[in-house]
Amino acid sequence: MTRDRVGRRRFLRTAAGSAAAFSTIPEAALAWAERAGPEVHERAQGSPGARGAPRIRFAVVGINHAHIYGQVGAVLRGGGELVAVHAQEPELLAEFTRQFPQAKVARSEAEILEDGSIQLVLSSIIPDQRAPLGVRVMQHGKDYMADKPGITTLAQLAEARRVQAETGRIFSIMYSERLENRATVRAGELVKAGAIGRVVQTVGLGPHRMSLHQRPPWFFDKARYGGILCDIAAHQADQFLYFTNSTRAAVVAAQVGNVNHPQYPSFEDFGDMMLRGDGGAGYIRVDWFTPDGLATWGDGRLTIIGTDGFIEVRKNIDIAGRTGESHLFLVDQKETRYIDCSQQSLPYGEQIVNDVLNRTETAMPQAHCFLASELVLQAQQQAQRVSFNA
Repeated sequence: MTRDRVGRRRFLRTAAGSAAAFSTIPEAALAWAERAGPEVHERAQGSPGARGAPRIRFAVVGINHAHIYGQVGAVLRGGGELVAVHAQEPELLAEFTRQFPQAKVARSEAEILEDGSIQLVLSSIIPDQRAPLGVRVMQHGKDYMADKPGITTLAQLAEARRVQAETGRIFSIMYSERLENRATVRAGELVKAGAIGRVVQTVGLGPHRMSLHQRPPWFFDKARYGGILCDIAAHQADQFLYFTNSTRAAVVAAQVGNVNHPQYPSFEDFGDMMLRGDGGAGYIRVDWFTPDGLATWGDGRLTIIGTDGFIEVRKNIDIAGRTGESHLFLVDQKETRYIDCSQQSLPYGEQIVNDVLNRTETAMPQAHCFLASELVLQAQQQAQRVSFNA
């Protein structure tokens, strides 16, 4: 077992607090604690050493996936002040307030939505509840940031689009594999600088470890999580749009299957899809087959193919031996090189806070946010169901 993996597990035992809480917090979700700097930890604990006056006040409603820790970390990094939290599950709430003692426990969702001083609401509630919550948040004059998948049906998407247009509020989905991965952020800078010419295609691979003992019942219910393409592939759809600079796109083909988990008949453990946009093509493959022998939860990869070179991002691990995450390899007409991204800044937190204050779209254009969801929802709807002979 590697030193990195031991360190992660030691942290998780501390962070989880109780066995009940630990059973619902997968390894991938608490990476915020490893990437956050001292200032973010000071803000997280409400320390007077935190620099600068708060720029906005924000709250959390629903913490069913521990991605919420990364969401909160980003907004803290951007200068937000966490003031309140509401959740139905006592064990999850206990852990959250241990990590963020400055958050007042609200008695109800309404207490947060009706607080005129709160400007932004974050949520990682069960996926099928995220879009309806976002609609309520926007109708109360607040901006919203959901964990992915932020939307699980096309009907939800239509309603979110309608209410967002009516209210002018922000409905953001935190696609953390791009926005909170240092190498992917650096890849965006390189592509915009023309390092590989014009982008032709992205290839996004999203393998995950199953970790059955950590998963709550809703995880296996397709009506709750939306299907594997809706869920995991939302990251890759976002990256496809971003790196190809596509503003219009369509699903060419999609397929899903339950290859290895017949005990959960509505679960999907494999899926892939092809996309065509006005700026390039995309291929996405996602699965729940990461073996226990890997020192992290999944060897997520992004390849960006350009007319003059290509970039490969190894998001979580370099199995060739380099330690840590956020690895980037660049091949152009002159050389092949590895780029250290360990000091790359993560601008999303500051950008979303700026957007809340200035009514801008610097963190993510609203049309992009909804289109990424639309693509995976369409792919999920038209996907062929596949099975393979044993």
